[in-house]
Amino acid sequence: MAEHNDLGKLGEQKAADFLEEKGYQIVDRNWHFHHKEVDIIAFDGEVLVFVEVRTRSSSEWLHPRESIFPMKVRYLVLAADAYVRYRKMDNRIRFDIITCLPVNNGKWEIEHIEKAFTAQVE
Repeated sequence: MAEHNDLGKLGEQKAADFLEEKGYQIVDRNWHFHHKEVDIIAFDGEVLVFVEVRTRSSSEWLHPRESIFPMKVRYLVLAADAYVRYRKMDNRIRFDIITCLPVNNGKWEIEHIEKAFTAQVE
């Protein structure tokens, strides 16, 4: 596996651990709908949260939170819609972003952006 894939998987694990420590209940990881993927799906109380995890080795070029472009948002919304339909759920939903940057000595800088964007109905 390529080094950037290893870093991404490690970042997703750090994000999942972070959410669980905050009391979230993770119900799915790496859920696919066609070529669209949701990294983490979790409950925050009764709210179903779709989480995009962004991991980078440094923030020199582009901070992870700045790497989510409109097409990615659209894909997340489409995947979330497919998920709630497939599971026949009627919960409120929310879209969050978690950014993960390894700093030093095995420590990570983790930023959780709740309500990062809203689904636009077309």
